[in-house]
Amino acid sequence: MAARRIYLVLCCLLLAHCSLQQASTRKKNSKKDSGNNAAIEELKKKVGEIEQELTAMKELQALQTVCLRGMKILGKCFLVDPVKKSFHAANDDCMAKGGSLSTPVSGEENDQLYSYVRQSIGPEEHIWLGINDMVTEGKWLDQSGSDLRFKNWETEVTTQPDGGRSQNCGVLSTTANGKWFDESCRAEKASVCEFNIV
Repeated sequence: MAARRIYLVLCCLLLAHCSLQQASTRKKNSKKDSGNNAAIEELKKKVGEIEQELTAMKELQALQTVCLRGMKILGKCFLVDPVKKSFHAANDDCMAKGGSLSTPVSGEENDQLYSYVRQSIGPEEHIWLGINDMVTEGKWLDQSGSDLRFKNWETEVTTQPDGGRSQNCGVLSTTANGKWFDESCRAEKASVCEFNIV
């Protein structure tokens, strides 16, 4: 009987020892799992950062390609599209390429854009500008909806803009030395997309 009790006590001690070892192993594994989870999250974060850098590099490469085919003017790249389209179609095409219709913000930029258009598509062309007064007649805004910082309306001969509600989109005229005119948005003109260089 005593031997049986000793045997039972030894079995209980052995079971207790095994239980303690399993609990210790679980704690270690739990620490490893939480450590692994943290490592996995860190890797996911780094992969996300690498993807963002890759996207930025692709955008930069695309801009460099645009600049090689087009012209760099004051921190922007300009790329002419000689195909004549309505204002909205030209605007959509520029946006699809990651840019916007050109909108000069200074006299110097306007003059360089005028020269680029004359050299690229000819001395008797008009190009769409990224300006319109569609929302409020007479209140000309750029593509972001902001007031124009620079204006170059033709005022000596025709006193532009003069088209009223039927002419809500702006064009730059090479025949008028880079002066601006208002035009029907449905008319078909060439365009120049601009891309900001960061």
